[in-house]
Amino acid sequence: QLQLVESGGGLVRPGGSLRLTCAASGLTLDYFDIGWFRQAPGKEREGVGCIDSRGSTMVSVDSGNGRFTISRDNAKNAVYLRIDSLGPEDTAVYYCASRTAKSLCSLETSRYNYWGQGTQVTVSS
Repeated sequence: QLQLVESGGGLVRPGGSLRLTCAASGLTLDYFDIGWFRQAPGKEREGVGCIDSRGSTMVSVDSGNGRFTISRDNAKNAVYLRIDSLGPEDTAVYYCASRTAKSLCSLETSRYNYWGQGTQVTVSS
């Protein structure tokens, strides 16, 4: 069974950058799409970006505005989310999730089967 563990969160000053890691175990990620999601207090979980098994990415325009970069390293069985120009609005718990590869990845939470436990990102001065 695939297990996902997020890491790399923490307290960051506005304007800073972070790279979050989604590390997989149990199965190889080669045949999975990976989505990144976040949930701020009092808000619904939203998709911020995804990457399919071939490396094609999709990033939410609304939440990312060009600041999110997703990549994967199948040799390390990991997927990464880099966030630049962090602002207080980026404060949230960030999750990665997986599903069996399709033609395109998805930003919808309902499309994913396995979820990590999340990593907290707090942006504050």
